[in-house]
Amino acid sequence: MNSPRTSVQPSDLSAVLSERLFTQGSLPRYAPGVTLAAAIVVGGVLHLSGVASGLAAVAVVVLYAVAIYGWSLAVEGARKAKNRVVTTVVTAAFLLALLPLISVVITVVGNGVGRLDVEFFTYSMHGVVGEGGGVYHAIMGTLLITALATVISVPVGMLCAIYLVEYAKGKLGRAITFFVDVMTGIPSIVAGLFAYALFALIFGPGVRMGVMGAVALSVLMIPIVVRSTEEMLRLVPAELREAAYALAVPKWRTIVKVVLPTAGAGIATGVTLAIARVVGETAPLLVTVGITTGVNMNPFDDRMATLPVFAYRQFMSPGLPPEPAIDRAWTAALLLVAVVMLLNLVARLISRLFAPKARA
Repeated sequence: MNSPRTSVQPSDLSAVLSERLFTQGSLPRYAPGVTLAAAIVVGGVLHLSGVASGLAAVAVVVLYAVAIYGWSLAVEGARKAKNRVVTTVVTAAFLLALLPLISVVITVVGNGVGRLDVEFFTYSMHGVVGEGGGVYHAIMGTLLITALATVISVPVGMLCAIYLVEYAKGKLGRAITFFVDVMTGIPSIVAGLFAYALFALIFGPGVRMGVMGAVALSVLMIPIVVRSTEEMLRLVPAELREAAYALAVPKWRTIVKVVLPTAGAGIATGVTLAIARVVGETAPLLVTVGITTGVNMNPFDDRMATLPVFAYRQFMSPGLPPEPAIDRAWTAALLLVAVVMLLNLVARLISRLFAPKARA
């Protein structure tokens, strides 16, 4: 008696074929982990036997790449084996690039956390020799100079970007774009020397004022503000401008009421990143502002203290005994790192919260 035949549907056949194609001949899930663990053990043995830590780390990567390539070649084929090797190389390059950042953060936090006390934030260095003292005067100087540089840079940078996007045609626009690109790459010390030369022509040699540092920082901020604002303005759809023009709205009013509000989140993010870029600059402030031990709240009169220059001076001229000054330098560096990280987080938050929402 013949057994009944079972018909195979095309959908069932495709499911079986896809299962065989994509599940058979694959390494088990634990294969990368086991291979990496074995490579780390070998690297540890090499390090304990006297091999330098850097060479041991390279040996771990090479051993893992060779082992995973051979295993994958035997089971999965040449294409997937090459893919695993490339993934290994990319991951290793990423970790290598991340290593200096992690090392800097660990070093700065480990050396600077000891002086994070109330005295450090509420006292200046006026009359302090040896232990004690704080960074209050440098914090206030940094806030004032950075705020003044922002007041100078943001209007100039935004108006320049609006001109390049909305009005510039021909050679003048290309020339401005070229010089903005050049300014983006100038060394910070050149900005400091420019500000010093400008004010020395007016007030004479040897002048030091907070506004000089603000001008030097604005030279570094303006091209960043121009570039970020220009890119955000170019992302505004042309249909919005055309709709406003169709309603007989003047061009200047279209820019103010339509274009700028649409690009506002991106512009604010670019300005915040520009502030984070210059808040830790030392060379231009060392040339233009100098350093003082007391609190000076007037940027148009005499020297002012800033966090980068304070950390530099404490490290380069620690005095006797040197340990208290070195501790203050590390804590000032930690404070600068925290400020830069906070500004970057604020920029991301602004970009996320105030970005235009897509409507269904």
